[in-house]
Amino acid sequence: MAKQSLRTWENRTRSISFWWLTAGGVGMLRPAPGTWGSLLGILLAYAMIFLGLPFTAIVGLTAVVNTVSVHLINNMERATGIHDAPEIVIDEVAGQWLAILPLVSLSSSPILFGLAFILFRLFDILKPWPIGWLDRKVDGGIGVMVDDLVAGTFAAIVIWLLLMFDLLGWAI
Repeated sequence: MAKQSLRTWENRTRSISFWWLTAGGVGMLRPAPGTWGSLLGILLAYAMIFLGLPFTAIVGLTAVVNTVSVHLINNMERATGIHDAPEIVIDEVAGQWLAILPLVSLSSSPILFGLAFILFRLFDILKPWPIGWLDRKVDGGIGVMVDDLVAGTFAAIVIWLLLMFDLLGWAI
């Protein structure tokens, strides 16, 4: 069964929530809007690290984006009756930001950012437990965001372990 879309929602272009949740319209790109949202997330993460934002600032920004997004998703779902529309990609952006946390203050290697992107997408698409369970069982804005936040956390853990066991030293 295909997910319902926000493409036909008549108020979309006038809604600040729509533009926020679709990451400035990136979620309208086809095919695979989640991949486009993840790409935007990794590019923004790279820029944050390049600009020298500390770990705590990136965690704080991720928390703010998550909190605002949960509220806006709840409002969007009430207005449209659509849960987890494919055009909503702010969850991918936030998930990618978590995936890169082990790289903060360590590396701006495009190879490692590519690894963070790939690992996040794998966890987001394959949805191993508990990601798939959360995706199916948690409703509302939290339900839309939580599976991507856990996927980002899993990707960060894998990267951290690879770094800890010095398996990525060649890429730093």
